[in-house]
Amino acid sequence: MSPSKRERSRKAVREAVAQAGEAPARRPQDPFTGGLRRREVLPLLVLHLIAQGPSYGNQLMERIGAMTAGVLSVNPNTMYPLLRQLEERGLIQGEWEHPERRTRRYYSLTGDGRAEYERLVEDVRPFLDSVRSSIDEIVREVYGA
Repeated sequence: MSPSKRERSRKAVREAVAQAGEAPARRPQDPFTGGLRRREVLPLLVLHLIAQGPSYGNQLMERIGAMTAGVLSVNPNTMYPLLRQLEERGLIQGEWEHPERRTRRYYSLTGDGRAEYERLVEDVRPFLDSVRSSIDEIVREVYGA
């Protein structure tokens, strides 16, 4: 007897979760966005956006939220430590818009940052392809499209 459509859908979801990677976190976490966060996708997106022109933290959070239609929402407790880490590693350089008032800090890409961005473009692609493939399979299975 062949598996029902519901059983096939559940199997497709389990496979997608396995491909996206489950977080060893103590609290429940969305397997898709958790995988995106762990697989260097956020540093890739930040470097990608900064490569397009100087950007500040809130702007980066808004652009990532818009780019991912809210699937990957980034809060300040994630973004600002990441920006500090990237700056400490010499991948980005930050400058205050008005140094005397410490308003917005604009970040630009350094030469090392460009090299790291190019590395991430290559390294992260297989993971993103597997997530896309898993989601496509779920859509085909559930919606027959």
